[in-house]
Amino acid sequence: MSAGEGGITPADLDTASTLLRRVATVFDQRVVGQESLRTALVSTLITGGHILLESVPGLAKTTAAETLAAAVGGSFHRIQCTPDLMPNDIVGTQIYNYGEGSFTTQLGPVHANLVLLDEINRSSAKTQSAMLEAMQERQTSIGGVEYRLPDPFMVLATQNPIEEEGTYVLPEAQMDRFLVKEVLTYPAANHEVEILERVASGRQSAPITAEPVSLDDVRFLQGLVDDVYVDASIKRYIVDVVNTSRCGGPRPVPGLSAHVRVGASPRGSIALMRVAQALAVQAGRSFVVPDDVKATRHAVLRHRLVRTFDALANNVQPEQLIDAIFDAVPTP
Repeated sequence: MSAGEGGITPADLDTASTLLRRVATVFDQRVVGQESLRTALVSTLITGGHILLESVPGLAKTTAAETLAAAVGGSFHRIQCTPDLMPNDIVGTQIYNYGEGSFTTQLGPVHANLVLLDEINRSSAKTQSAMLEAMQERQTSIGGVEYRLPDPFMVLATQNPIEEEGTYVLPEAQMDRFLVKEVLTYPAANHEVEILERVASGRQSAPITAEPVSLDDVRFLQGLVDDVYVDASIKRYIVDVVNTSRCGGPRPVPGLSAHVRVGASPRGSIALMRVAQALAVQAGRSFVVPDDVKATRHAVLRHRLVRTFDALANNVQPEQLIDAIFDAVPTP
């Protein structure tokens, strides 16, 4: 049965629910609150995509990435991006062995199941391009030889919205390659108290006791997402939303062109559908409902709308524009 056409049994959904609970248990041992972050990370993982995380320092971006790797039992590498980081530092290189008179290949840290690119906007454009090529092609080329990346493979890139001096802002075309962009906010007061209690008692640094899922389990979940049924009316709804972001659609938003210079591409349509399929699996359903699409709207579209100078000058947030777009499109 082709992808997106159903074929999921109740037993499959029960198995998926058990696996996702185990992932949540591991996540809760390290990260307090941040439910939307966990949902975004899990959705990205089981759709085979990549995620961009943005927040001020200290909001558990690195901790969340490490915890996700621990929850799925996969290999994890962290790359701290700096202006002098070179493509070979992340992809790998050939090393000459003087004793044998031959070259040996040293694979770079990108060859892992989960890769954290910390502060990606601090690396040069050449290094960003090398990493984004690996994300897209799922392989690296070293000395003319291609090396496949592990399966599953997921990149978690972070960027800091403050201290922009000396950074290399990701171009819109490269931002579009991230399935979602999650913006983290400060924790609630009760969650911050819980963080202090965990640190004081040592629980925050204690070994994780929950049982992780295997990489085969992750591949099972990814296959399940592929089989989630998406009705033709939902697909049309997604297309109408994306067309509306381009200042068109069945019911154009008045004045949107004054705030949006470039709307979402077809990659945005695909991302809306794929993340909605992932949310359906997490909700224990074998089909997508309109609320799944609406729930993903900010994370999927906020980095795909290119705002005009007037919108930037007047501090019109992309989330406001996305809400206006969804309000204008009739729900099926």
